[in-house]
Amino acid sequence: MSMSLSLGSSVSSLNNYEACRPVQCSPIIRPAPREQVVTWPWDWQWIENKLFSRKRSNWSTLMLMDNQVPPKKVPKFCSVRYGIAILLLFCNVVVMSQRVCISLTMIAMVNSTEPHGLSNISTKELQDNIKNPVYNWSPEIQGIILSSIFYGVLISQIPAGYLSGIYSLKKMIGFALFFSSLFTLLIPPVAELGETLVIVCRIIKGLFQGVTLTAQQIIWTKWAPPLEQGRLTSLSLSGLLLGPCVVMLMTGFICDSLGWPMVFYIFGAMGCVLSLLWFILYYEYPKDHPFISIGEKEYITSSLDQQDSSNSPSLPIKAMIKSPPLWVISLTNFAFFWTNSILSMYTPMFINFRFQINIRENGLLSSLPHLFAWIFAVLAGHMADVFLSKNILSLLTIRKLFTSLGLLLPAIFCLSLLYLSSSFHATMIFLTLANATGSFTMGGLLINVLDIAPRYYGFLKGVTNVIGLTGGLVSSTLTGMMLSQDSESSWFKIFFLMSAINVISQILYIIFAKAEVQDWAKERQNTYL
Repeated sequence: MSMSLSLGSSVSSLNNYEACRPVQCSPIIRPAPREQVVTWPWDWQWIENKLFSRKRSNWSTLMLMDNQVPPKKVPKFCSVRYGIAILLLFCNVVVMSQRVCISLTMIAMVNSTEPHGLSNISTKELQDNIKNPVYNWSPEIQGIILSSIFYGVLISQIPAGYLSGIYSLKKMIGFALFFSSLFTLLIPPVAELGETLVIVCRIIKGLFQGVTLTAQQIIWTKWAPPLEQGRLTSLSLSGLLLGPCVVMLMTGFICDSLGWPMVFYIFGAMGCVLSLLWFILYYEYPKDHPFISIGEKEYITSSLDQQDSSNSPSLPIKAMIKSPPLWVISLTNFAFFWTNSILSMYTPMFINFRFQINIRENGLLSSLPHLFAWIFAVLAGHMADVFLSKNILSLLTIRKLFTSLGLLLPAIFCLSLLYLSSSFHATMIFLTLANATGSFTMGGLLINVLDIAPRYYGFLKGVTNVIGLTGGLVSSTLTGMMLSQDSESSWFKIFFLMSAINVISQILYIIFAKAEVQDWAKERQNTYL
């Protein structure tokens, strides 16, 4: 009986519910669409689950998946990450200016026309010597002074690359830039004490510059979304190409009007100011930056692949040594620095060999190739990211394409200088293109280490830089030896040897290059040497 009453009561309640359901439930249904409206145009939680639900084995998968839902309203150029890239660009301009300026001031520093100890000096000459002190340094001493900074850069590459994955990048780069600038300011006074102190000062300055140039590249493992790594890296590193252009344009005028010591004081002071700005404006991670917008912070953190579980992962040295992709990156770095050193250091000499013009005109003409090299570097990084974001080419194809362009085109244009440059304009066009097209490597081999081993990027970038800088030292030394014998035929030997090295390196890169994370660079790797 009780069960019947209960059943009847339930049926009656159900009927009442059905009768009133449209009236009672309508208010619940209508607010539902409003609950789905959010202030941000994209559901970031859905994107994060979509992108990071499983661990990706290579960067190209991330690019493809990330391209499915592009965050259109995330700020780009007016953003903190691009501000950091521009700040690094200026830092690199100053670093290269501090390094290269002595190659032009050396003309004013060295007395090549009068013997040492000449006492019959006029008042005007004495005043000029106070503004532009002159030293009797032999050509051999001049060569040692010019090349001494590279030994410091070489020594610091691997330690800086390894330590940048452990210690604060803000402190490493800031202090390294400051001390590089400090030793630049010391060049004029120590020159009065002798060439030995100048050489020591340049070596120490090279140590700090090596730290600055290597450690800064780790920043983009924390600040650059995968679809923007190419353009942010190329934008910041393009300062290394713009620096020589600035030096060649400014140094001659400063020496004439203010004296050569002011060149070191100006670029040293600029470096000190930039180091102060660096300490103020840079933060280690996007989440710590006080000026970053919430949208940009979410975009960066949700785009990056969180791979590193420890601050100082053990190095699988044995696996690295056996890795063909790593070896071929090192070889192409050797070829790139070989070519870049010849074109950057000996362009003024080649122009003088062809046209016999004065120093100021030579400096202006020599600045053109560096200016276009800077423009090409920025464009190369942007083009690589566009090809990737629009799925026009795979990541591996992009790396091979830009590396091939950066190695083969300079070789072609250098050979054209020997056979097709019968006029002044043809010579300058081929010389400018030879310098500029080498910047295509910004979208290829110069960033390829980040593709195959992001966990060890700092250390491996230091290793590949050491091998590359070794090629630069060998090429600059060998070129000088060739030119001292016979200038007429030496340029043929120099450009043919350079072209052969570039072509061989490019062929090996096409065969062995990879763009996915290698097995030894993954977190599950537990066996180390």
